Amino acid sequence: MPKKRKNRGRKKGDKGREPLVHCDNCGRVMPRSKAVRITVPYSPVPPDLARELEKQGVIISRYLVTKTYCINCAVFFGIIKVRAREERKKKIPLQQVV
Repeated sequence: MPKKRKNRGRKKGDKGREPLVHCDNCGRVMPRSKAVRITVPYSPVPPDLARELEKQGVIISRYLVTKTYCINCAVFFGIIKVRAREERKKKIPLQQVV
C-alpha cells in the first residue's frame, strides 16, 4: 500500500517509541510528535475589567499556556490548514540562520 507522507505524519524519525499525550479539546491519545502544540497568553482577569484596570495604571500579568491538539481539532480551529496533494509533496528547503 502506498504511503501518503514520507514521514508518516510524524516527526520522530528513527527514534522508536514516544510518549503519548492527550488532546486538550477532545481527549484523543496520540504520539507527542504528531500533536500540534501552540502557546497562547492567558489572563485570569476578564477583558472588560482588564481595560479598566489598565486605564488606572495597574499591570496585569499574563501567563503562557501551552495547548496540545490532535490534527482534527487543529484543522477545525484553523491552527493548521488543509493543503492540496501537490502542495504536500513539495520539497521546501530549510532556511539557514544567518
